[in-house]
Amino acid sequence: MTQFETGKDMPNLELARANFSAWNEALLSKDPKKVAGFYSDDCTFLPTVNGEFKKGTEQAEGYFEHFLEKDPEGVIVEDACQALGPDTYLHSGLYNFTLGPADNRQIVEARFSYVWKKDATGAWKVIHHHSSVRPK
Repeated sequence: MTQFETGKDMPNLELARANFSAWNEALLSKDPKKVAGFYSDDCTFLPTVNGEFKKGTEQAEGYFEHFLEKDPEGVIVEDACQALGPDTYLHSGLYNFTLGPADNRQIVEARFSYVWKKDATGAWKVIHHHSSVRPK
């Protein structure tokens, strides 16, 4: 077996959920720069409530400027993690976002895929994010 197959430091579901939790906490801060800081400079992003194909942290930040106005909070419903290498993984599944003002919160059921990669400093960054409303 190779180191890739047996390495104890391989990305796993616990890491994926911890990174999602940190990303979700950034949403709760309502700071688009903080959220965009989770994305690599060359990321690609297909947002849940916007039909555009976003590229790079600047476009991610622009998206989150508007999305954060909806007071989003995400909760994972079902998920899986697939290690793509020692420094890269795919986290995918289903999540619900609660959106809107305190007196009129709405739940949006969605599906997601995040590809995370460790950067040169050792920080985990999203290199691709796809989210779409869950078909009924």
